[in-house]
Amino acid sequence: MNIIPAFIRRRINHRPNLAKIVDNMGWLFFDKVLRIGVGLIVGVWVARYFGPEQFGLFNYVLAFVGLFGVVAALGLQNIVVRDIVRDPSCKGETLGTAALLQLAAGLLSYICLLGILFWLRPEEALTKLLVAVLGSVMLFKASELAVYWFESQVMSKYIVWVQNGSFLAFAIIKVLLILNQGTLISLAWATMAEGFIASFLMLAIFSVKGFPLQQLRASLARAKSLLADSWPLLLSGIAITAYMKIDQIMLGLMLGDEAVGIYSVAIRISEAWYFVPMIIAGSVFPSILEAKRCDEALYQKRLQYLYDLMVWLSIAIALPITFLSTQIITGLFGLAYSEAGPVLVIHVWASVFVFLGVASGQWFMAENRQILIFQRTVFGAVINVALNYIFIPRFGVIGAAYATVMAQACVGLLYDLFQKETRPMFVMKLKSFNLMRIKTYRTQ
Repeated sequence: MNIIPAFIRRRINHRPNLAKIVDNMGWLFFDKVLRIGVGLIVGVWVARYFGPEQFGLFNYVLAFVGLFGVVAALGLQNIVVRDIVRDPSCKGETLGTAALLQLAAGLLSYICLLGILFWLRPEEALTKLLVAVLGSVMLFKASELAVYWFESQVMSKYIVWVQNGSFLAFAIIKVLLILNQGTLISLAWATMAEGFIASFLMLAIFSVKGFPLQQLRASLARAKSLLADSWPLLLSGIAITAYMKIDQIMLGLMLGDEAVGIYSVAIRISEAWYFVPMIIAGSVFPSILEAKRCDEALYQKRLQYLYDLMVWLSIAIALPITFLSTQIITGLFGLAYSEAGPVLVIHVWASVFVFLGVASGQWFMAENRQILIFQRTVFGAVINVALNYIFIPRFGVIGAAYATVMAQACVGLLYDLFQKETRPMFVMKLKSFNLMRIKTYRTQ
């Protein structure tokens, strides 16, 4: 636990399960903070060097790759982690089957991605080449089995080592490419190579610190079981990515690549914090499952604490960015991206509902109600597409930000009001906005 400050270690050493969770969260926070810091520096350099139009094209392609990448993942992560925790004796079969499924899904997703982008922009050779190179990262999805294993064991530090090592190495390579007047396609090749190296190293460390790869096995029965549980998460993942990426895709189709470039720098700042709820929720998920099995009152209490934490963390992030948005954008990316300042003012408030949505996802998983995740994300995706269609022609790039905030509010909060099963959760979320609860915690 060397990564955790000493004063925290002293408070939790007598609670080994909590200590393990905090240690795991510490490694994941270290990973994301390092990536944000270095990624921001490199991202700013790339945006300034290529300018809004080429930077917009790069992000337009990445938006499509992200959408199809969700398909390649098959919604298996939480299901695989859950099943390993519940039945460790079947870990080899669970992981091996998941890897084989993702290998097949990655290949199919890559083929579909090529077909759609080649159809949308048939005359643009650079766009087609970018799609072919960047989309190939989906072929490495099977290596995610290492992530699933270490997450189930609350030992994320090994994945942090691997991913940060490859990330830092290729951050240097990308800077060197820019210094040597590199092209957009050379940046794409570097991005693809980073994904390949990271995948190879993750499998290597899994075989050393997890268990040998030859112990993996697959079965048709296990595949059917995994897909039966994961398909709602797959469809909801598609819907989530759609309403998070569709704004860039629709901006590219309706306003052009430069609009995507302007919008992309704003959401780069706004969405940089989305790792926070994912790390917290992922790290406390095993303890929430344990509480569900042992004590319903404790289970409800832990969920309420999680919602409270998410709301006030997101507000603490959004407030300063709101007042400093233009200075942040122009200071980092230059005057060419000044139009992104007003976009950031609006878009950053989507984080409140994103944080709540991620937290409530733990309830759906604990209750085995993945179908509700699918329903609420489809609800949000439909709203986001409709609002983008209305707002982008009328308000331009800012319209896409309005659409995103409203769609996230529908998913993270309002959906719970319309379902009988989730209405108590809606009440819990509303309670989280009560500042007096924070004072209550301080007196406990």
